[in-house]
Amino acid sequence: MSSDDLDIDRLLRETPLARAEHHATLTSTNDRARELAAVLPRDEAALVVADQQTAGRGRGANRWWTSTGSLACSLVLDPATLGIDRASFPLISLATALAIVDSVRPLLAEHQLGMHWPNDVFANGRKLSGILVEVLPDGRHVIGVGLNVLDRSAEAPAELRDRVASLGALAELPQTRTDLLIGLLAELWPNFVQLAANPAKLAQRADQCCLQHGRTLTINTGQKHVSGRCVGIADDGALMLETDHGPQKFYSGALIH
Repeated sequence: MSSDDLDIDRLLRETPLARAEHHATLTSTNDRARELAAVLPRDEAALVVADQQTAGRGRGANRWWTSTGSLACSLVLDPATLGIDRASFPLISLATALAIVDSVRPLLAEHQLGMHWPNDVFANGRKLSGILVEVLPDGRHVIGVGLNVLDRSAEAPAELRDRVASLGALAELPQTRTDLLIGLLAELWPNFVQLAANPAKLAQRADQCCLQHGRTLTINTGQKHVSGRCVGIADDGALMLETDHGPQKFYSGALIH
């Protein structure tokens, strides 16, 4: 796959996007999406795609490594215009992770595929995709997605080489990145509809897709580290841990392991 496999006109024809941009290199697609929001009507959605990011971000202080041949993109939209209640905004990352899982599942039917709360997709125990959702001051959301497409693990930083998965390493790739994006958005928009109408149902789907059930997890809440056995994702999107002090729910935080 090369930079010319992105067909912006087709993306605009076949998705709900009002605007889309493709860049060879950006510091961060989320940063460019923030800039775009300044001139974008609130009721329109736009997508920014980059072949390479020089300063891609993950949650907290984490960096997102983007190799050549990866899919790095950011979607900017106003969830309120889609009827999503403010109380359901924290579930947007789960809705996005589910869309990624469902869109690539046909390619990875023979592999273990699922999500890690709240923002990662794993295949065969390795990270395939990460999500970073940022909320703008006016309430709009920037949903950043990094998806490892071609197998460039040899180019990854040494500490990541045994932890990343790619579609190219696990399956044949007859699709272009345009196909992958159209497939992702075709799953994402119905998830937004479900999030507006029945957020508990979407959270239940996320729970069924969660690979962390039964595992001992440690979460950094910002004030302390809490460890416990994962018992799933609650109907409101919270991570549920059985700890030494009883069951606890977490709505935000960074997983340590």
